[in-house]
Amino acid sequence: MAIIKPFRALRPRADLAERVAALPYDVMDSEEARQMVKGNPYSFLHVDKAEIDLPPEIDLYDERVYQKARENLDRMAAEGVLQQDLQANFYIYRQIMAGRSQTGIVACCSIDEYLDNKIKKHEFTRADKEQDRINHVNVCDANTGPIFLTYRNRSDINDMIEKWCQSVPVYNFQSEDGITHIIWIIDDPQTISELQQRFLQVEELYIADGHHRCASGVRVGQMRRQQYPDFTGEEEFNYFLAVVFPDKDLHIMDYNRVVKDLNGLSPEEFLTAIEEKFTITKTDAEKPYKPRDRHAFGMYMDGQWYELKAHPGTFADDDPVERLDVSILQNNLLWPVLGIGDPRTDKRIDFIGGIRGLEELERRVKEGMAVAFSMYPVTIQDLMDIADAGQVMPPKSTWFEPKLRSGLFIHKLS
Repeated sequence: MAIIKPFRALRPRADLAERVAALPYDVMDSEEARQMVKGNPYSFLHVDKAEIDLPPEIDLYDERVYQKARENLDRMAAEGVLQQDLQANFYIYRQIMAGRSQTGIVACCSIDEYLDNKIKKHEFTRADKEQDRINHVNVCDANTGPIFLTYRNRSDINDMIEKWCQSVPVYNFQSEDGITHIIWIIDDPQTISELQQRFLQVEELYIADGHHRCASGVRVGQMRRQQYPDFTGEEEFNYFLAVVFPDKDLHIMDYNRVVKDLNGLSPEEFLTAIEEKFTITKTDAEKPYKPRDRHAFGMYMDGQWYELKAHPGTFADDDPVERLDVSILQNNLLWPVLGIGDPRTDKRIDFIGGIRGLEELERRVKEGMAVAFSMYPVTIQDLMDIADAGQVMPPKSTWFEPKLRSGLFIHKLS
């Protein structure tokens, strides 16, 4: 059973939507964000990364950052940049990237379903990052960025959404990265009720992206319940903001690795060491090597691309985590050969989302890293299998594109 709830979105004026919409707060650093907002006082980064409006030396977790976020959010609402709908609606959010589209329902989801594991996770969260978003949501009194959820495809829900998409959208614009964003408002009570009933037949929702934001939104809801012990369960703080997509629409890109050094080995010694677990083949092509199937890897070192193929028996094919390519590389090469035990904390490894292209791997190696690895992307089925098994994926396993924009929908908690 998946509970979805309509809500009164605080959202941009139609003529400003393109300027308000911003990438998620966690895909750029503060200096990149400062550059992005130059000449654009409407960017939602002024809320989601409010440190950009404070002295550069300020600590990201300083209370003044959260207060500035609230101040900027309130100012945008007071000036009419953001306006709240008078009735509770669902919304449809369609993104088109390189000719491929993903279309989801913007709604609020139950914190109880998260706590009962009916909304399934596949990642651990870090306490410091979670606390940051708890502070942000609590001070802003709002979910400012949507959680990216998915569910197993249902044609009956698709049909309802597609029918509504024949109407005139409220927003239709292309962002600076070439991605088209189209949004419709579902304001018909009968359609809203029917969608809710159909989602009750959806057995599970899965977090695709946004584990920290989701955990934080749930925690703030729990804090409000302690603050208001007579809560009924219908208050807005019992729900968090999400966009819910069918699994068929989602696209996971490769999430690649670069390593600073060879752990004291010469290139020749390194190649000899990894031959125990991998078949190594030089590639003749001048262009970067992109793996075409599972359990194959590209490797770039000293100006040469190689194909690595994991030997049979070097991983447990019946384990949904151990058979992932990110696990195979970690368990058979990064840890035993390069000495990288915890990729979450080891400063010798870095991760590069597939959106940057394999040329970025070459550039990083030429600028000082020792070796790079191109990965075959995991699938949405991998993600669901791991979540269903109650396990977690290794760090930096999935890179979803396109990214949901923040600022197009804000869910007020009170």
